[in-house]
This record gives sequence, C-alpha cells and structure tokens, in this order.
Amino acid sequence: MDDSIEIFDRRILRRHRDRAAAGFGDHDFLFMEVGERLLDRLDDVKRDFSSILELGCRTGGFSAALQRKYPEARLVSCDVSPAMAARARSDERPVLVADEEALPFAPASFDLVFSVLDLHWVNDLPGCLLQLRQAMRPDGLLLVAVCGGDTLFELRSSLVQAETMLENGLSPRISPMTELRDLGGLLQRSGFALPVADSDTLTVTYADPFRLMQDLRAMGKAMPHATAARPLRAGRPWPRRHVFISSSSRLTTGACRPPSRSST
Repeated sequence: MDDSIEIFDRRILRRHRDRAAAGFGDHDFLFMEVGERLLDRLDDVKRDFSSILELGCRTGGFSAALQRKYPEARLVSCDVSPAMAARARSDERPVLVADEEALPFAPASFDLVFSVLDLHWVNDLPGCLLQLRQAMRPDGLLLVAVCGGDTLFELRSSLVQAETMLENGLSPRISPMTELRDLGGLLQRSGFALPVADSDTLTVTYADPFRLMQDLRAMGKAMPHATAARPLRAGRPWPRRHVFISSSSRLTTGACRPPSRSST
C-alpha cells in the first residue's frame, strides 16, 4: 500500500507550464533574477565542472550562460513541461522532458546540478533530493533555489482573512512552502556533505493582487494542488470574486504584513 501524500498534482503543473511557455519570456523576471543570483554563487566556486544538469530549465534562460561559463562541460537541460522543453531545444545540447519525481539519469552522471525555482512543487522532496544525490558524483555540487516559507505571505494572509469572513471556510489557494530551517536537515538526510541553506528576500510591488495573480499564471506558477478548491460555505454562497475583492482591499490598506525576523 502506498502511504505517500500527494499535495501537488504534477499533471496540473505540467499543463500550467505548457500554457505559459509561449509567453514566458514576457514574465520571466523573477526566474531570471533568482537564476542570476545563483550564477553569481558559481563565481565563488574555484573548480570546473565536466557534466551539468539544468533541472527545470523552462525555455532555456540559463543554458547559454552555463555553457559560456563551462565551455568544455556536457550540459543536459530538462523540464517537466514538453512545451517548455521544446522552446529550450538546441542543437548544442540535449533537452529532455523529465519529471523531478522520477529522474531518468544513471548514477554518478553529473558533477553540478543547477535548478531555479523548480523543486518547491515536488511531493516527495527528500526522495527527489536522494535521486539527485545518486545522479551526482561524490564531489558534485547541488545549487538550487526554491520558494521559501514566507513567499507570497501578504497574498496568503489576505485570502485567508477574506475567505474566513465571507465563506466560513478555507480553500488551499497558495501552495505550502518549505521552511529554511528544514532544508539543511533534508539535504543532510539525503546524503549531501557540507549542506548550506540560506535565504534571500526579493520584494516585488503590485498595484493590486489581480495583476500579481496574472503574472503568476503567466509564469506557470498557478496553484497545482491535487485537491481543487472546494470552500466550506455556510448559508448563502458568496461568488468567488467577493473573496478576491475583499483580499485586494486588505492588501491595499496594509492589513497584511509579513512576520518580522530577528537575526542571531
């Protein structure tokens, strides 16, 4: 009996990315900013790599940069979305359609894995990390950026408050994210030596949450939950737009703020 819990529907995720592929270049600012920061980390690594996996490549935004940085390396790019992979395709490297939950690579295939905003929608993150560890050489480097626990905090809080007030129930509208304090332990349990997990904050300001949600959809980051939103209502059902209008009001009046963080 399989006791695993499916939080994210990978078929929905694939459809969302397929839908976003054609216009992704007009909405990839977050993907590109985070990826550039990851590339900067590689400048501090004083070694060369001979075999690189670009996991979750989208339309190939960092493939050329990785090839310029390591011109002698064999680069393999992959994405869960066939439409994204088709747009990333190149005569200079293989581009595969591959699901992060069932990686098709042989043991000890890569000495660098580079992944931008891709692994936070994996149902079994420890299992995925273990697969990556097995696909890497003993001295390999895993360089990954994921969305952390406070991602979209304001939007999440405003939706919770609005839906609780208007519908007497909650629906899963924002995906759960892994907390930073858990990531180091997950890496260590998966067999990675000298794991380091840190955080960086990117603040993007929108005039209203509707523009934010349009961007999320165009990025292929609409919610891929395995269970569709089924709010629990009492009495007369409110139209869903009332929830978002109320949420917008709370955001524009500053009623939802992220928690303060104390440094140690």
